[in-house]
Amino acid sequence: MTRSTQALAYARPSALESGAAGRLLGLETSGGLTPAGAQPHPTFFSGFLSSPQTAARGLLAVADVAAARYHDPTPRPLLDPVVTGNGDRLRFESFSGCCGVYARLDVLREGLDGAETGHGTTNVDVNNPLREALSRMTGDSPLHLRVGPGELAVTTLDGSVVEKKVPLPQRWLRGFAEAQVATAGFDLRAELPAAEAVRFLRSLPRPSAGRASRAVGWVVASGRTLRPTTRPAPGAICLPGPERLAALQRVLRQAIALRVYGPVATDGVASSAAWEVVLPGMRLTLTLSPGTTRGFSGEGGVLEALSTDEAAQDAELVSVLLAWEPRIDPAELAERSGLTVARVRAALVRLGTAGRVGYDVADAAYFHRELPYDADRTERHNPRLVDARGLLAAGAVTLDGESASVASGPRVYRVREVGGQLRCTCTWWADHQGRRGPCKHALAVRMARRGTAAETSAAAGGENR
Repeated sequence: MTRSTQALAYARPSALESGAAGRLLGLETSGGLTPAGAQPHPTFFSGFLSSPQTAARGLLAVADVAAARYHDPTPRPLLDPVVTGNGDRLRFESFSGCCGVYARLDVLREGLDGAETGHGTTNVDVNNPLREALSRMTGDSPLHLRVGPGELAVTTLDGSVVEKKVPLPQRWLRGFAEAQVATAGFDLRAELPAAEAVRFLRSLPRPSAGRASRAVGWVVASGRTLRPTTRPAPGAICLPGPERLAALQRVLRQAIALRVYGPVATDGVASSAAWEVVLPGMRLTLTLSPGTTRGFSGEGGVLEALSTDEAAQDAELVSVLLAWEPRIDPAELAERSGLTVARVRAALVRLGTAGRVGYDVADAAYFHRELPYDADRTERHNPRLVDARGLLAAGAVTLDGESASVASGPRVYRVREVGGQLRCTCTWWADHQGRRGPCKHALAVRMARRGTAAETSAAAGGENR
């Protein structure tokens, strides 16, 4: 697995301090990107929170996921959550070590007690002493949150810097992109009031010996609650490894409602789902991969968008139009850019592979963030895409009407289209049946067909001139 070690430098450790005016929660930031460019220690927020204890527990839940590895309890370095200021809210995001759970705490405008929020993305330090302090927090005394160095913004060379080096696997970034693609196809499947939400979540099994079960379960809406079912009946919601929802236990006392988002259940195939606990002035969402041993990074949902010839150029155009919006409307971007909505969506997927775009199921809209990665680097770490381009460059694809053949190694694979989906005779297709994106052979065929169509269109245009 490819890993890179990044140094996250903080002006001082994050801390929760008590004073005459209440508690001060200081979250220190490392270098980040803002509308003014790269900043060594950006400041996104300084103000009181409307529901301090809820925010503390929500932040702990995000940190719990960052520290977890659901299919393997082996201890691992803590990863600091990503925080994005979108002008009207703060978003705290993390991924589990196995990349199978994506967590996000959205502190909305009503949860920020009227204080202004900046724009930009960075990492925030959530260290063990801070976790312990937040865990001990009780009552509802005033809590002032500061995201950024605050008074240390003018620190001289004599000031201290806390530096942590953390290994970030490439799959962590790929997980952001794949989770975006998956959740963009979700719809609201169930909504439970507070009492039923608490009852249901407390009925779920806890991790045994630090591991989540590999069993794929299903739940179906029944009145105002959810009940388990052994088969995916119409409207059923997939719940693989229910132990992975354990982090939601942090906020059950403050829960207002539970909302579940997911795709339409088909053929009993395991799928992702997003579980959102509505809180006073904020939302905590956990998105689960289709299985405890399946990380989002290998789902292959971005491959089709990355393989188009125009995706890179379209992404450059669309990126210029982004302005840290909390809600990005593809139709509006299409009007402003002159692209079709389909091409805008493909461009947003490509921007997502560089961590520049996420998706919020509650708003049913994309949002802008900036992570310090480039899309080209991410494309190189999608081996199926790299292999497909290699097959195409080597002339290994032969088109034959609705079918095609692809010479790969000592074998020739047949690819044919059925119901708009390309099916292949390779073992990847046999194992996954297209549920984890296209295989390299189908991807190469798709690219070859687009190239042929473009050449035909160009030739027709030349004859008409």
